Amino acid sequence: MRPYEVMIIFDADLEEETIRSAVARYTELIESRGAERGPVDFWGKRRFAYELKHRWEGYYVVLQARAEPPAMDELHRVLSLADEVLRHKILRIPEQVYGKLAGSAPAPERPPAASEPSPAPPVPAADVEPEPEVEAADAEAAVTDA
Repeated sequence: MRPYEVMIIFDADLEEETIRSAVARYTELIESRGAERGPVDFWGKRRFAYELKHRWEGYYVVLQARAEPPAMDELHRVLSLADEVLRHKILRIPEQVYGKLAGSAPAPERPPAASEPSPAPPVPAADVEPEPEVEAADAEAAVTDA
């Protein structure tokens, strides 16, 4: 099976529940053809850079799946016929990228909970004698001698 990423742009006037049920239908379609569903990311409403089918806004959804080409061909056919879909794109992605969605930001670091042990404090450096500071007059003399 090959990894794929599918971006679907829905009509922004649709209810979120309608969009989620449509995405569930599409994932069930490819699963019925032997695909393994991957992560699904609902990006939400975004404004277009230009008018698309007389609309200026769309609801973006990105999903990943491992499937054989005929399953994705059928998904492409169904998405092309769907009235609620403004545009879609199906991409075959490299194996290393599968599972990492483009729109997902890395999780922010959080402080440890009270039940978790806190990380060890940094170890202080060994007693190292600091370098002597150069006086400003000595520095000017070194520059003028050169």
